[in-house]
Amino acid sequence: MSDATNDLILKRILDAPRAAIWRCWTEPELLRQWFCPKPWYVSDSRMELWPGGEVMTVMNGPDGERVENLGVMLEVVPGERLIFTDAFEPGWRPAGRPFMAASVTLADAGDGQTHYEARAMHWTPEVKAEHEAMGFHVGWGIAADQLEVLARKL
Repeated sequence: MSDATNDLILKRILDAPRAAIWRCWTEPELLRQWFCPKPWYVSDSRMELWPGGEVMTVMNGPDGERVENLGVMLEVVPGERLIFTDAFEPGWRPAGRPFMAASVTLADAGDGQTHYEARAMHWTPEVKAEHEAMGFHVGWGIAADQLEVLARKL
């Protein structure tokens, strides 16, 4: 196993079924509803669920900020795991400055709950620190709360 020193990890038990959490991660119209901590929002998203498939989100901030994220899927295990990265663009073209690879892992926790792990894996300690300073723990935590609320409604 590789060194996880440059990983940022969010682990939770979400009070929603795994199938609903999976849908929220893999259906673009659902992803747009929870993916950014409010008042940020996602205006566009695409998710092709196969290795090499496009992963794209456009995040928008309250002061007119616009952040486009483009990458590819590396692994898809339906209902269990997604791994994607911005190191490549569709067509396996190298990206200008890769920021991270991410994995989302889901497992049943009993009583309709889900073990949820979101992991951001960075190439260097400097990029990890940059992501941490951007508010990884707070931002991804708020997004997980929003994910849980939406998944419970499905």
